[in-house]
Amino acid sequence: MFQELNNINSRPEPFEFYTAEELWADEYTSSQMLKYHLNEELDISSRRAEFIDRSVEWIISKFEIGVNKKVADFGCGPGLYCSRLARSGARVTGIDFSKRSIEYARNYAAREKLDIKYINQNYLDFTTAERFDLIIMIMCDFCVLSPVQRKVMLDKFRGLLNLGGSLLLDVYSLNSFAKRIEQSVYEKNQLNGFWSPDDYFGFVNNFKYEKEKVTLDKYTIIEESRKRTIYNWLQYFDPDMLKSEFAEAGFSGIELFSDVSGKEFDNAADEIAIAAKGD
Repeated sequence: MFQELNNINSRPEPFEFYTAEELWADEYTSSQMLKYHLNEELDISSRRAEFIDRSVEWIISKFEIGVNKKVADFGCGPGLYCSRLARSGARVTGIDFSKRSIEYARNYAAREKLDIKYINQNYLDFTTAERFDLIIMIMCDFCVLSPVQRKVMLDKFRGLLNLGGSLLLDVYSLNSFAKRIEQSVYEKNQLNGFWSPDDYFGFVNNFKYEKEKVTLDKYTIIEESRKRTIYNWLQYFDPDMLKSEFAEAGFSGIELFSDVSGKEFDNAADEIAIAAKGD
């Protein structure tokens, strides 16, 4: 028992483990995530509806999105941005790991008669011959990726953009990192049964990596018949670090904002949005 508890509370190296499938492909957990996506009053899996409306309005104006413009949303979830962008006349593609979210998005698009292409795939593996005028990755999805994975994605994004095309994404800032604390929590049916419909014991370890500016929420879920460990990594950025990664990947025309609604950049903000040209 001592060794088991020691393993549960052990601190891995930054981005040592990648467990996205446990969160997004598990039948039960993905249904819980979809509920959070569709709750318009919470900023958990998706932004609040009011913010999304304001964000899409700015995106359409900023990047001149309209009829026949091609947009790709990486990590699209249930299509909250895709649906709104498609109503502008844009030709939209959404890519997401969660089969349940993609099924919801497809059904919604069919009901609303929206011409959106949805692809159920880990976006790290996504390839296509199509090229886009705008690529978005929203809700700080870029932060969950390791340095190697981020380089892969930036190279991928640049290769998928049309001449003059743009990339828009958001990340957590160092202000947000400063607010995180290390702690360990143990609770039966932790998160009100989020992880399983059956009884389980949930151990949560929140780690901070000061040098790398990374946090880890490590969830160990113990059920009667199985044990799972889910690693939720987050990278935090300062403006120079973010711009450097984009510049090294060949992006130009870099602009910073406080969020993806185009709010003026503020060093005190908890998030940073970045827009850049692929050529």
